[in-house]
Amino acid sequence: MRNLTQVEAAERARLLEVTGYDIRLDLSSAVQPADGHTFNSVTEVRFRCGEPGASTFIEVAAESVRSATLNGASVDTGGWSAEKGLVLTDLAAENTLVLDADFAYSTSGQGLHRTVDPVDGETYLYSQFETADAQRVFACFDQPDLKSVYTWHATVPEHWRVVSNMPVEREEPAADGCKTVHFAESARMSTYITALCAGPYHEVRESHDGIDLGLFVRASMAQYLDTDDLFLVTRQGFDFFHEQFGVRYPLPKYDQLWVPDFNAGAMENFGCVTHAESHYIFRSQVTDYEYEQRANTILHELAHMWFGDLVTMRWWNDLWLNESFAEWASHWCNTHATRFTDAWTTFLSVRKNWGYRQDQLSSTHPVYCEMPDVEAVEVNFDGITYAKGASVLKQLVAYVGIEPFRDGLRSYFGKHAWGNATFDDLLSELETASGRELRKFAAQWLETAQVNTLRPEVAIGADGSYERVVVHQDAPAGHPTLRTHRIGVGLYELTDGRLVRRDRLEVDVTGERTELTALHGQPAADVLLLNDDDLTYAKLRLDERSMSIVVQHIAGFESSLARALCWTAAWDMVRDAELAARDYVALVLAGLPAETDINLVTATLRQAASTLIFYADPAWAPTGWAELARTAKTAMQAAEPGSGFQLTWARTYASAARSAEDLATLRGWLDGSNVPTGLTIDTELRWSLLQSLAANGRAGAAEIEAELARDKTASGEREAAYAHALVPTPENKAAVWAQLTGAAALPNWRNRALLQGFAHPTQVELVAPYRERYFATVAQVWANRDSEPAQEFTQLAYPAYLVSEDTVAATDAWLAGAGHPASLRRLVAEGRDGVLRALKARAKDTRSA
Repeated sequence: MRNLTQVEAAERARLLEVTGYDIRLDLSSAVQPADGHTFNSVTEVRFRCGEPGASTFIEVAAESVRSATLNGASVDTGGWSAEKGLVLTDLAAENTLVLDADFAYSTSGQGLHRTVDPVDGETYLYSQFETADAQRVFACFDQPDLKSVYTWHATVPEHWRVVSNMPVEREEPAADGCKTVHFAESARMSTYITALCAGPYHEVRESHDGIDLGLFVRASMAQYLDTDDLFLVTRQGFDFFHEQFGVRYPLPKYDQLWVPDFNAGAMENFGCVTHAESHYIFRSQVTDYEYEQRANTILHELAHMWFGDLVTMRWWNDLWLNESFAEWASHWCNTHATRFTDAWTTFLSVRKNWGYRQDQLSSTHPVYCEMPDVEAVEVNFDGITYAKGASVLKQLVAYVGIEPFRDGLRSYFGKHAWGNATFDDLLSELETASGRELRKFAAQWLETAQVNTLRPEVAIGADGSYERVVVHQDAPAGHPTLRTHRIGVGLYELTDGRLVRRDRLEVDVTGERTELTALHGQPAADVLLLNDDDLTYAKLRLDERSMSIVVQHIAGFESSLARALCWTAAWDMVRDAELAARDYVALVLAGLPAETDINLVTATLRQAASTLIFYADPAWAPTGWAELARTAKTAMQAAEPGSGFQLTWARTYASAARSAEDLATLRGWLDGSNVPTGLTIDTELRWSLLQSLAANGRAGAAEIEAELARDKTASGEREAAYAHALVPTPENKAAVWAQLTGAAALPNWRNRALLQGFAHPTQVELVAPYRERYFATVAQVWANRDSEPAQEFTQLAYPAYLVSEDTVAATDAWLAGAGHPASLRRLVAEGRDGVLRALKARAKDTRSA
């Protein structure tokens, strides 16, 4: 893989115009496990050169190159390597390169990924090219601003289906029980959103508004393909975006494939979107939390068809704009076009909290930042790029108004369709549409890092009216920017246990101190809530009077978004060591059983578990786990039988169980005894129960294998690998570590499952010896693995559960070493950040005892 730099890309874009690709893949080898680890790819690239006689290079991350010709003359391939590509000299004004090479099938989820379904032995392929992995499948100028058209041809077993960006044009027989599938020439697009997927996929089609819609899944998963819901959300998304964007989806068909072993949530290949089967094809009962997450992902990728695919960033500096826009637009659409009308609550409680966490790490960066090379890009698919950027766009909408914002988008799409653009291009259209100067806003929010905190200072007179209300804004010492925040200020009254909003102001907070003079003399509210309706991106605090009411009556807010703001404020206070972990857990256990938003329940329970793992005094944490298990069991029993709330509390009970009594209850459920009415112990819940038992030493390898025999599927293999890794013996942990760090790279699904199960909160002492081994090994793993599994090892194997000064010291010693790649150093330093934060929070909790 060539690590393309921004400077190289700019020079190549100045020199070249790529007019077309013709790509011929022979994938007949995919079903030959013994010797079929490569496939043949013949690429014809047609391109113009603005300076005849000049030289350039093309990326070819192949196993071997058979031959290459440029304008009919043989090209010397002696200097070719997968890391450098192939140099092309003495270019003509019009050029044709034909390159014949053998490329490797992937098991890392990058390039052309191959997997075999254990149910029926069938082989499936799918491509994944972002950031720069198209070069693993065909020779290409692999950068976003060298757009072109593509014609694909694929030879495959005759019972396979093949899906690409465009419809199939024709099929013809080929040798040895195969066929060759020819696709229509594509529209103009970047290399990273081209796609080819092949295998005996199950297919369902329908038409909507003149667009041919397709859904695909592995044949063994066809029974779980929820076609009605998937088509419904897709149709709702198309109707909403067509109305809002004013530009129709430009391709004749829109296919979505749910594929195995996928590294991310989904990928916006133009007209050929791939989704993670493991996340979004439900084999067992799930809650509306999972359904909303799936809808959001469908809409996120659909928004990319306009923002990212039709109009594409020039270079990866504007990756944030691609992802932030799709993140914002998916929640906008979910709120207005689907049944998930409280999607902005989910955005705050799930996605925005991710952004807040990322923005407070030592690796924090501005939303917009220069990307010197592709390697730097690959660790920037983070909470700042997605969630903070989307939060900035949400505030920009509040600042200029939704109609001018929409008008600016329409103009942007109209001017830059099929081309490449920058944020400056978008900003110009928004300024024209709104009549407002936006450069200062952009500089303040996009070119500076970290997050502000807004704190109210309230003085109430003897008559019960406000004498003074001031909003204090602060910023971390290392990032002292004080921003302009457009916020709502909600005034809530407690009436019969309900917190009812009596009034709402919308104000701009600027500088260190903003006095809200409009409130002077008004009767003091029971709760004064800053950032009501969540317009800005900032951490919040409550004044003492409001906090005392919220602690007792948080479920009384009629708005789920107001409740989410308060839950988020409490979570931030724990993480900032302003609220003791045990007090936060007490708030959760008292207030959450009455919560009626399933997304808030799910997210807050996960935060409570994280609090017990990382932020609670280890001497008190067992008490906290017992209280969480007891409350979860009670709430589960009180929930409506068969409901999502019952399932959510049951999952929490299973993961919190530590005592012999609670573990015996889980064992009974697994065996079918004393199961709560309405709770279905289905496939996924069985695995969760068994994994909890395994982590606590109450189930071993034989029982895991017996469960796998009941569920001999790809999902079952993944769950079994996770369960095996959890078994708490020194011998087992050594064996798992050996697999993770061995010379042979594991398939991505197995690598991920073993990493997730290697360490567990109940096994801190057991894995303590691996702190030293991690730092001795991480650089080697990073060098020898593809980027996705390398990142996962770096993050998931980091000794995060060993919250001690020794872990900080070991990290510091490693960071002091020379020669570590910048991206690797960043991820290791982020692990250190987590330990430092946990140490401060634990000290706060200990002092509160």
